[in-house]
Amino acid sequence: MRYTDNFNPTISDENLFEEIVKEKEYIGYYNLVHQDTSIFKEYAATVKQKNVVVIGIGGSTLGTYAIYKFLKHSKTLTKKLHFLETTDPIDIKSKLENIDLQDTLFVVISKSGTTIETVSVFKYLHSLTTIDSTNAVVITEFDSKLNTYAEKNNIRRFEIPKDVGGRFSVFSAVGLLPLAIVGIDIDELLKGTKEVHDSFFSKGLESSAEYNYNAYERILKKARFFTEHKQKFNINVVFSYSSRLEGFNKWYIQLWGESLGKMDINNTRQGLTPIGIIGPIDQHSFLQLIVEGTRDKTVTVITIDDFYNDLTIPSVGLEGLEELDYIDGLEFSKLINMQADATIESINNLKDIPCDVMSIDSISERSIARLMYEYELLTSVCAKFMYINAYDQPGVEAGKIILKEKFKK
Repeated sequence: MRYTDNFNPTISDENLFEEIVKEKEYIGYYNLVHQDTSIFKEYAATVKQKNVVVIGIGGSTLGTYAIYKFLKHSKTLTKKLHFLETTDPIDIKSKLENIDLQDTLFVVISKSGTTIETVSVFKYLHSLTTIDSTNAVVITEFDSKLNTYAEKNNIRRFEIPKDVGGRFSVFSAVGLLPLAIVGIDIDELLKGTKEVHDSFFSKGLESSAEYNYNAYERILKKARFFTEHKQKFNINVVFSYSSRLEGFNKWYIQLWGESLGKMDINNTRQGLTPIGIIGPIDQHSFLQLIVEGTRDKTVTVITIDDFYNDLTIPSVGLEGLEELDYIDGLEFSKLINMQADATIESINNLKDIPCDVMSIDSISERSIARLMYEYELLTSVCAKFMYINAYDQPGVEAGKIILKEKFKK
């Protein structure tokens, strides 16, 4: 992965790294890079169903979807992964119309075990087909009510550790189990996370030969800039130049918004607003706002060096459009990267829009894992600079309490 930026941060906090190291003792996502994956692979080898339906919402699905979306067109997968993550009746029915429920494994994911959306969909599925120990698995905390249900029905259970928050849980059983089942190499995923982890926590001294940048300096520099200038540039745009990263964008929006929109230790409202857009589609819409709109946005452009796809623009003559024949023979992957380069250059030429560029070297498990783990670390570091707790979500919990009260009435 290559990296360039035009940031110029000026603040620093020498104690921040020590605080992050201390946080590793009680925030579990940092240490998922070291886990043994054999339990997931052993279970995956026993699954015979062709369809895998993940039932969950938010942190229970978004990270898994991000990785699956990124990799599925480059992998020979023997199973299909589906996501039921909303109570929208049209979405539920339309998705189920294309799934053979008799040839499906149901993966029910809820950290608390009482997520209304998840339980509602699970109840509906029970009305359509028999769900038991032969075609279901549960991922939850081991003291949750969902765990009790699974135990009583002899359904296999996998644990979400209490010290791993939902939106930081993609590299736990939440993501690793369903991804292993459909044939994605979860060991390679963890190798990618460990490369970033080791580079960051060794302050750049332990970077692998193929991943030889200093994650510590890069993440701290970016976090310092975002938080120092949060009053002026409080909107952070991720501009991903590949439809494969559409799932990553959605995951990033939850991670960033739910982690950094908080009250700080002085009861002052803080927040960095995430926006995820896709190039080149949004070159023809949102880019106008970036270029000529209010200077309140940073831009992170993410590109992919190798799409592993040689689809080419053919030499087809179109009367009246001869002036565009110079594109004939050009690979679409080269075209999209040229479009990204043009966007980056146009932004940098303005000299008043903070912009950084992340170039992913390939479509692989390691690449997407590096990107996602780096964003988890970036979120944690930003939270430290902002003096907020990245791992709670009182604003969300308030809505859940109100919803349950409405049911009681």
